[in-house]
Amino acid sequence: MTLDLLPRVLFRDSRIIILNKPAGIAVHKGPANKPSLEDYFGQLRFGLPRLPALAHRLDADTSGCLVLGRHPKALRRLGRLFSQGQVSKTYLAITKVRPSPQTGRISLPLLKTSTREDGWRMVVDPAGKPSVTDYKLLASREEFHLVKLTPLTGRTHQLRVHLSEMGWPIFGEPRYAKLGNPALPLCLHSWKISIPLYADSEQVTACAPLPPHFEKFAQIEPEPDLL
Repeated sequence: MTLDLLPRVLFRDSRIIILNKPAGIAVHKGPANKPSLEDYFGQLRFGLPRLPALAHRLDADTSGCLVLGRHPKALRRLGRLFSQGQVSKTYLAITKVRPSPQTGRISLPLLKTSTREDGWRMVVDPAGKPSVTDYKLLASREEFHLVKLTPLTGRTHQLRVHLSEMGWPIFGEPRYAKLGNPALPLCLHSWKISIPLYADSEQVTACAPLPPHFEKFAQIEPEPDLL
C-alpha cells in the first residue's frame, strides 16, 4: 500500500498540520501491527527534524480533518485545547433513516465494555461518561439523508453509537447498527475543525472535501448556508 499525504494537507504552519485523512486506514498501529497513517508521516517533516505526531484520533473508517502537532510544545498546547473542549468539530454523516425531529441534541452517557466473544465496544449506560451530540438534517435525496453532527464531548465512537441508539445508524456502520453491512464504507466525515491555537489571532480553521464514497452512495450536497 502506498499513500501520498502531501495533496491531503489542508493547513500547515510552524506548529500544526491539518490533514484530510482517507477512510479505511487506522491513524496508528494497533495490536495487529497493520499499516497505519503514521507509517507515512515521514512525508510531512517539511524541513523539521522530528516527525509530526497525532494531536487526537479518528476511527479507521472515518475520513476528514485530522490534526498533527509538529513539535512537543505544539502537541502540549493542542492536548490542552482538545482536553478542555475548546476545539470545535463538525462532522457530516449519511443515514438511511430520516432523523426526527430534524434538529436536536442527543445526550446519552457512554461506557466502554468488553467481552471475550465480541471484544470491546461502547454502550449507552447510566454509569458511563456524559456524552452530548448536536445534530441537524441538512439534505435528503430519496432514501439517503445528510446530517450535520457537532460533538460537544469527545468519547470514543460517540457519533456512531449515538445515531445507532436513536435508530438512525450511519450508513455503512459495521459495528453498532443491527443490520450493518461491513462491506460498505462508513459514511462519517470530519468535515470542519476550528482551533483557538493562537491567543492573538483568529482560530485556525480547515474544511475537508467530501470523500468519493459520499457522492457514490448519496449524491446529495447541502446548501452552503445550512452548514
